[in-house]
Amino acid sequence: MSDDPSQGTYAPLNVLKSVADNVWLVDGPVIRFGPPGLKMPFPTRMTIIRTRASGLFVHSPTALTPDLMAAIAELGQPRWIIAPNRLHYWWTPDWKAAFPEAEVYLAPRIVEQAGSRIDFRYSDLDRDQGYPWDDHITTLPIPSSYMTEFVFFHGASRTLLLTDLIENFEAKKLSFGMRFLTWIGGCLDPNGSMPRDMRLAFSKHKPELRAAVKKMIAWDPERIILAHGRWYRHDGTAELRRAFKWVLDG
Repeated sequence: MSDDPSQGTYAPLNVLKSVADNVWLVDGPVIRFGPPGLKMPFPTRMTIIRTRASGLFVHSPTALTPDLMAAIAELGQPRWIIAPNRLHYWWTPDWKAAFPEAEVYLAPRIVEQAGSRIDFRYSDLDRDQGYPWDDHITTLPIPSSYMTEFVFFHGASRTLLLTDLIENFEAKKLSFGMRFLTWIGGCLDPNGSMPRDMRLAFSKHKPELRAAVKKMIAWDPERIILAHGRWYRHDGTAELRRAFKWVLDG
């Protein structure tokens, strides 16, 4: 897999890349996010897990192109489209339009933020009852004052899916100014972690976060797929202990 530093992301884009048995990721386009005048480039990444009967679990969907849609059809039928936190929903309507029989699951506060973009039926990720993918994938909500992020663990492949709880930007893909900001923010590779501004949102939720991190460590993931930056192919448990040392020891 070749990288394209000029794009700041991980070429080739919008194509399936095998990660493990029945697990693929797709590197999507760069988006810009942040306050006016200080918007940072964020590479995007989606994960797809194939469950029994070729049903597909689509996590944090990225841009859907005709070629990608055709490749998805060869894997199976999307059954669940997951928007795992309030920041990761933008392309969900496109996927729902392309695969109308799929069920959409939205994290809290997406509807109020997305407005008219969510004009279809959906289910809440935040729920007391179980999920239809429970036989294959474990779901864990992690709340903060800003948002709840839902993390997922595919036990068969020991693959953990995170979106914004860890970000890990590579310096070679950033401008000098962005390198400095990500370093200050605590999410510059190889020391990716939760951005410092997001840590503030967990200031009143540290016990919940600590318990969730311990649970993820107990799962003993081999790999951690991140939405932004270089993901961890190996030693996932060690990376969790390192990235969350600030809350485990706090």
